[in-house]
Formats: sequence, C-alpha cells, structure tokens
Amino acid sequence: MTRILDQIDDPAQLKGLSLRELERLAAEVRAVIVETVSRTGGHLAPNLGVVELTLALHRVFDSPRDRIIFDVGHQTYTHKLVTGRREQFGTLRQYGGLSGFPRFAESVHDALETGHASTSISAALGIARARDLRGEDYRVVAVIGDGALTGGLALEALNHAGHEQARLLVVLNDNELSYGPTVGGLAAHLSRLRAHPAYSRVRSDVRALLKRFPAGRALARLAERLKGSVKYLLVPGVLFEELGFRYFGPIDGHNLALLEDMLRYVRDIDGPVVLHVVTRKGKGYPPAEANPDKFHGIGPFDRETGRPRQSPVPTYTEVFGQTLLRLAQADRRVVAITAAMCDSTGLGPLAAAFPERCFDVGIAEGHAVCFAAGLAAGGMRPVVAIYSSFLQRAYDQILHDVGLQRLPVVLVLDRGGIVGEDGPTHQGIYDFAYLRSVPGLVIMSPHDENELQHMLFTALNLPGPCAIRFPRGKGLGVALDPDLHAIPVGKAQWLRRGRHGPGVIAVGNMVEPALQAAEMLSREGIEISVVNARFVKPLDVEAVTMLADMHGAILTVEEHVLPGGFGSAVAESLATAGLTGQTVLSCLALPDAPLVHGPAARLRAENGLTPDAIAKRCRHLARALQAGGMPAAAPARGLTPRDR
Repeated sequence: MTRILDQIDDPAQLKGLSLRELERLAAEVRAVIVETVSRTGGHLAPNLGVVELTLALHRVFDSPRDRIIFDVGHQTYTHKLVTGRREQFGTLRQYGGLSGFPRFAESVHDALETGHASTSISAALGIARARDLRGEDYRVVAVIGDGALTGGLALEALNHAGHEQARLLVVLNDNELSYGPTVGGLAAHLSRLRAHPAYSRVRSDVRALLKRFPAGRALARLAERLKGSVKYLLVPGVLFEELGFRYFGPIDGHNLALLEDMLRYVRDIDGPVVLHVVTRKGKGYPPAEANPDKFHGIGPFDRETGRPRQSPVPTYTEVFGQTLLRLAQADRRVVAITAAMCDSTGLGPLAAAFPERCFDVGIAEGHAVCFAAGLAAGGMRPVVAIYSSFLQRAYDQILHDVGLQRLPVVLVLDRGGIVGEDGPTHQGIYDFAYLRSVPGLVIMSPHDENELQHMLFTALNLPGPCAIRFPRGKGLGVALDPDLHAIPVGKAQWLRRGRHGPGVIAVGNMVEPALQAAEMLSREGIEISVVNARFVKPLDVEAVTMLADMHGAILTVEEHVLPGGFGSAVAESLATAGLTGQTVLSCLALPDAPLVHGPAARLRAENGLTPDAIAKRCRHLARALQAGGMPAAAPARGLTPRDR
C-alpha cells in the first residue's frame, strides 16, 4: 500500500485528506520518526507527542503565510516531514543534513529558529505586533509545552501579550497533566460556546442592559463576582484569563477532529487566546511512553527493545553524578539544583538517595542560580548542574547574585565545548568568555574523568564561587582514584617538558589531543612541552611565563570560540608580564561564527582541533623559530580554511 506521507510535499496537501487518511498519516509519521531517530539519535518522546497537533495546525492555518512557532524546536519533526523535507529526513542531525531544530535556511515554513525553551510567546508577540504595524493580515501561533511555560521568559511574555491585546494564539501543549473531568464532550461543548463571537457580544450586552436599571450597576458587579467565583472553581485557565487571554480547553491533543474543530473556532478571535491541549509524550512507541524522560533526547538505540547503544566507558556526566553523591554522603550541607534535567545532568543518584537535597526548579536557569545563592547564604553548599549553553541564560544571576557576593556556589557546566548534532544553539563554546569576567569566580576544566572528581572535591571546599566545565560523552576510560584530594587553585600540570618548537598549553578535553600531537612530533625529533592548564581562572601565570622563557612561542588549544576564551586569557597574561614583544603566541580555537550541527569528531577535524592539526601548527611554529622570524600564524585567532 502506498504511503500517504509519500504524497505530501506541502502542508496545503493535508487539507484534502479525510479523517481516516489523516489518522493513517499520523501512524506513518510516527513510524518514520522512530525509525530515523533510532539511527541518528534525537528528540523522540516530544515529537511523538505532537503528531496530531502538528497535522491539525497545518490543516487549519496556512503556512508559511500564517506563522507557526514551535517553542524549543524539539517538537518539529512532524512539521519537517510535511513541509517538503521528507526526502531529507534520513539525514536528520547528520553533518550537512537536516537540523534537529527549525532553521530559516531549510524552509520558508520555519518562522523562527528556536533551540532554547520559553522563547516562542515573546517572539510570536513581536511578529504579531510587526504584522499590525505594517498593516498586514496573517495569523501567529506559538506552540509551547507546559515545561517551557515554567521559564520566566514565557511568563513575562504572557504578561505583556495580555496587556498588548494583540491577535495571537498560544497553544499550550500539556504533556504532564492527566485527563480530568473537564476533558470530554461537555468540556469541548463549553469551550466551543465560549469561542463563539456571540459569547462576547452577549456578555457585553447583558452588562450594558443591567446598567440601565436602578441598582443595575450593583447587579453587574455582583454578576462579575459570581462569575469569577464559579470560574475559579471550575475553569483551569483562570490564570491566563486574569493575564488578559481568552482560555479554552483542556482538550485531547490526539483527537484530530476535535483539534481541528477547536482550532477553527479560536483561529480568528480578536486578541490573545490560549488553547490548552493535553498530549502524551512518546505516544505510539511503548518504550518512549513508559520512559518519556529517557527518550526526550536520546542517542541511537535498538528500535525493537528501545535500549540505547551504550559504551562500557562511563561518561563525564556519570562520573560527576557518582562523585557528587559520594560527597553529599560525607557532607550534609551539599545540595544540588537542576533546571528540569535531573537525569541528563547526572543528578539521578543524588535525587534517589537524598530527594530532599535535590531541587528541580523547572526550565528556569536564572532562578536556579539565584536560588543557589540563597542556599549558600543560608549555610549550604549548592551545586548547580546545567548544560553550558543553557547556563548562558543565567548570566545576570551568576554575576550579581553569586560573583559579586562571593558566595560558595558550584556551577557545573555539562556539555562544554562541541556538542555535535544539536547544532548552533546547543554548542557549549561560549562559556569561558561569559564566565571569565565574573569577579572571584574560579573556572576549572578537567583533562579526564579522574581529574573531574578531584575538581568537584576542590570546588566544594573553596570559600567562594567556582565553575567546572566538562564535555559531552564518555571519558577517556582512565582509572578513578579511590581517594579524593584538592587541586591547588590556579596551578597547571606539566605533562611533558621539551626544548623544541612551541610550548603547548591546552585546556579540558584538548589536553589529550595535545599529548597525542607531542607523541607524533617526538617521533620526528621535535620535543615540545605540554601543559594541562586545569584552570582558566585564575590562570597559572608562572607556567605561561616559563613556557615563554623556555620556547619563545606558545600554542594554546581550546574547544571554545577564540574571542574571550582561554587563548585570550593567556594573551592578557603575556601582555601584563611585558612578554608580548619576545613571545610568539598562536591560538587554536573555534572561529567567531555559528558552529553547524554534525558529529563532534568531524566538527573538531573541520576546525583544526585534532592531534594532526595541533602537530601541524607546532611544526609551523618550530620552523619559524629556527629561521629566527615570526610565523605568519602568530596572531591569536581561530583557524581559517587555509590553516587546516
């Protein structure tokens, strides 16, 4: 039997399908998503939950004229499949293939590039107001999950949208609440009545009529109070209505006929509207339905069993989680905070052992850090575990509430460096730059997973704030020391001492490639020094000065953008020491440009962060030093294609 999906190249083609064909199409879409994500990895559970909702939206609205904005973007796989990207869907999250998130360059149907949560309502309101100011006429829809609604940005946008009274539809995709008594035929009927234009007219007419009679104003006020009392008891959307929205729902988000019916009713209501739909994460794939959190974002897995393809080597995240549990067992002051990603950030073991000491604040990174500041001020030792790219959202709290007050908060930045397949919005390549300016903040990055556990021990014994940054994925497979010890703050580790070519100082996961490059060069008779920086701040100025004296040239290596990064810190230290005129500094770093999605190993190779590329730069510097001239690559900068 020919698949219906194979005949859909534009969302307008959905409008001609019967209800039975739509239901068959939904099943086909789910099968393609499961099959593809089992090979490529990706966000499975959230995408399986919005299949019917996405189809209904494209049936009722006219994309790309009407703008549909999916919050976070990890719920857009169905959207991609029905907007002309079906043939490329197998390349999902692969280098040169489809992004896992909306991208302007991919399709005119992607109204906004969304990678982080809670942005859709703000952006949608901006688009709606731009429409009004330009005298245009199209509809704007923001599709936001209940999780993203916990973000402060979403709540700020709701408050503003209610005040502006712009024509805007917010679809609340609720995949946490169970169906209650209000879901069903009666609730749908009441919602349809409230959606009808006559509802507003009758309400206004009755109020006007009452006011014509003696004591009518008092009756009108009484009616409003009674209406409010009943509404507070029966209507789950009272918060939205108090903010200035018309609220409808909740309705079954997997009932195509009901979804279309309600979307058509609310489509042209003047002013801001919330339509509350209830969906099930992972719907249609039993392993994802049973464990929606584990299948939220997942690597390749066995489609039959749902089991991920795992490596026996533990990940940095797992080592962090086990070490934190160990330290929490020894110190009752240790607590942990996560922003809606408990298991993903390694806090599962601590949450299981000490649930009262592990706090999930929702998608609210700024609150997580400020809350941690309060815990620290109250005598606790808080550890805030958040992905590097998400912690960007809490910069004000890091500076104002932690740094300026010198509070002992430990920031743990998982996914530091190249993340890979999730693309530009998720690459953790800006953290050194946004953290280095925070006064008193110690910044560490481990060479391997063994060093990570010692850094966490060190951080929890510091009198002030600290950040630990480590990469995504498995460690190097080194043995873990049974006893933990403190690392001297601001002291680098010399791993090799040489007299030829440049002295190399690398940070974090770039130390191992630097060591491999040194081995390659040693076989050629070039003996370089290799230093594991360990600390980005405070920088080991003594080690930098010694490298400058020994070699006359320094090569820094980091998995971070060049501006404001580790290389910049080394350049500043050389300038302060008055050594810039007699020391050649070359920096291997990522360019000042968005980093595309693709396998991390390939992205490192493309950007010169491999043992071969490090060795090549060292040879270049060594030849220039032998010739007695300054090499062309001396200025601190990222690689260009000519350098690779």
